[in-house]
Amino acid sequence: MLNNEVTTRLRRPTGADVSQQAAPPQPFGGSISVAKATSSEVLLAWAMNDQALPAAHGAPLRVVVPGWIGARSVKWLQRISAQAEPTDNYFQAEYSVLPPEADPEAAGPGDGITLGPVAIHCAILRPGKNDHLPSGPTEVSGFAFAGDDRTVARVDVSADHGSTWTSTDLDPPENPWTWQHWRAMVTLPPGEAELIARAWDSTAAVQAESPATVWNPRGYANNAAAHLHITCCP
Repeated sequence: MLNNEVTTRLRRPTGADVSQQAAPPQPFGGSISVAKATSSEVLLAWAMNDQALPAAHGAPLRVVVPGWIGARSVKWLQRISAQAEPTDNYFQAEYSVLPPEADPEAAGPGDGITLGPVAIHCAILRPGKNDHLPSGPTEVSGFAFAGDDRTVARVDVSADHGSTWTSTDLDPPENPWTWQHWRAMVTLPPGEAELIARAWDSTAAVQAESPATVWNPRGYANNAAAHLHITCCP
C-alpha cells in the first residue's frame, strides 16, 4: 500500500535503447505522475493481439500510458523507479513546448512546458487531400481525440474558410482511449475550396485556427484545426 510520501512522487520508466542525442548518451526515459502510473489503464505490456509483443513495439516489455504522448510509453523497459522530482532524462525535457524566443539547442530541463496528456485534436479522413468532387452536398468525416481524462465534446466543420460552421454527428468513444468518429453534410460551391474541422473537449478547450498560433521552436503540440484543400466541379 502506498503511503502519503510515495504518492507525491513520480514514476520513472527507463528503456534499453541508448540515444546518441543526449550528451553523454543515455537510455530513453521519462516520468509520469504516480496517480497516472497507478491508474487501471496504464499497462506493462508483453503481448499484443494475443501474440508476443514484437520487438518494434518494445518487446519484451513496454509501458503503455493511454491518453499521454507516445514518448511516455517507454519501449524495451528495463527499470521503473519512484522519485520526488521528474527525471532529468534528456527525453523528459526534450518533449516540451519552449517559449518562442528560446534556443532549442541551449534549452534545459524546466525551460518549457513538459508534454504529458494529449491535446485535443481532429483529422479529416474523407474526402482526401486535393480530391476533385462534384459541387453540392458532400459528406465530410474524420476522427477526434482528447487525452487523459477529457473527452471530445463537439466537432465543427466549415466549407467557407471559417465564416460559417456546421456541427457534426459525433460517435461516443468505444472506451476513453479511442478515437471518436464524426461526420457532417456540407454544401460545396464550384471551384477551389478548403474544408476546416475543429474539435472541442469536455473542458471547452478548442483547437487553434492555424499552426502559426501554436508555433514553438521545437514544433511540438501542433494541434491546430485540420485544413483540407479540394476542388469542386460544377
